[in-house]
Amino acid sequence: MVAHVGTVAFLGLEARSVDVQVQVSGGRPDFIIVGLPDKAVKESRERVQATLDAIGLALPPKRVVVNLSPADLPKEGSHYDLPVALGLLAAMGLLDSEMLSGFLVVGELGLDGRIAPVPGVLLAALHAAAHDLGLICPAAQGGEAAWAGEVDVIAAPDLLTLINHLKGTQLLSPPIRSVAEIVRSGPDMGEIKGQETAKRALEIAAAGGHNLLMSGPPGSGKSLLAAALPGILPDLTPSEALEVSMVASMAGELEGGKLLRARPYRSPHHSASMPALVGGGARARPGEVSLAHLGVLFLDELPEFQRAVLDSLRQPLETGTVTVSRAAAHLTYPARVQLIAAMNPCRCGHLADAALACSRAPKCAADYQSRISGPFFDRIDLHVDVAAVSAADLTLPPPTDDSLTVRARVAAAREIQNARYAGTTTRTNAEADGKLLEAVATPDDAGQKLLVQATQALRLSARGYHRVLRVARTLADLAGAEKVTRIHIAEALSYRRHAPVN
Repeated sequence: MVAHVGTVAFLGLEARSVDVQVQVSGGRPDFIIVGLPDKAVKESRERVQATLDAIGLALPPKRVVVNLSPADLPKEGSHYDLPVALGLLAAMGLLDSEMLSGFLVVGELGLDGRIAPVPGVLLAALHAAAHDLGLICPAAQGGEAAWAGEVDVIAAPDLLTLINHLKGTQLLSPPIRSVAEIVRSGPDMGEIKGQETAKRALEIAAAGGHNLLMSGPPGSGKSLLAAALPGILPDLTPSEALEVSMVASMAGELEGGKLLRARPYRSPHHSASMPALVGGGARARPGEVSLAHLGVLFLDELPEFQRAVLDSLRQPLETGTVTVSRAAAHLTYPARVQLIAAMNPCRCGHLADAALACSRAPKCAADYQSRISGPFFDRIDLHVDVAAVSAADLTLPPPTDDSLTVRARVAAAREIQNARYAGTTTRTNAEADGKLLEAVATPDDAGQKLLVQATQALRLSARGYHRVLRVARTLADLAGAEKVTRIHIAEALSYRRHAPVN
């Protein structure tokens, strides 16, 4: 007899159906798993045997063969433990194989029989819903799986309870959908004194989803400003929350099975490797740029990152996706992020202060800034200098615009964009392509004349030209203006990158 239990294999954010086939036959006692299993899958036989011992069952003294079909699809992860165990119980005649055919199964087994959480339960639940199947998963992730829609979810704390439920001697309650609480832990905009230009640029970046680079001496407040950005961003919409939660689920970072509602904020250290930032590694997991999808990726001390690592972000910043290529498969993860970067103008950080600058100034600035390639700079919409805060600024009363006030203005601008781009895949002005910009951001005659003159004088690339238009469209949205005018173009141009230091 061959028992069949359904589960999934993960390829990026795609779930593929896997048929776990278990056969118990005569011959020398053995336990074999085939079908391109990785080490974690091979080790499941030890966990399964220990779990069966824990609930008072023993493997028959026969040959057990587990085939993970299709055999040419690599199988990775510990979520195969539970389907293997249930398939083995069905092959031994202890469970009804027909009953299991209506479910997909994922879960890791502990040596005491408990079912531990695994990455990717939300993806597995969505795959089950698409194929009119139920899902058996760990109890801790039942709330996560319940967001997949009309899908029958059995969330069990341990194998014995699950067996009793399937036999009808014990009833498990359906899981309840849960949402993570929105916690705004960053500084309030009302607490930041001075830096009015930088705060204006931060509001524009939040309103249109634009990339922002802040340059200034140490202690001028660049990191503080970046930390304040999540406080003025709008909450995720239900569809966006599902996208973000899928990535977090795949990375095993969806705590308590709760759907995320706050936009992610990721701040990797400058020593981060390329796989850590863009994704990859032995199992091709999502990197920081994907974990920050629809949120903020903050890169502090930008020139200290390896140049190759920064250049690997150029394609994700342009397309909103990142593709990890491996010999076995090509995996694609979403990466529509808002890049916020901070840097010192030079190695010592005091280029503008002759009393503090090092003896190599200004050549040290050219060497320091040359670590960042021109094409990478070109993908940043807003460049702003953050000067040192003076003692006079620190004695001023708190600003009148706190984060709540700024967030209201940002939300109003985002609503305008939602209405403008309804029916398309574009969410914000920063995502609009050239053709769409021509339709929604064509400036008036005076604005067009200024833009053409500036493009020639500053030698802007076609990408730079369109990025000025995107920022100008956001400025018009913040002002509630239907048409992009000369004043919007002028302010957008003021945020373009300054000429490099020679």
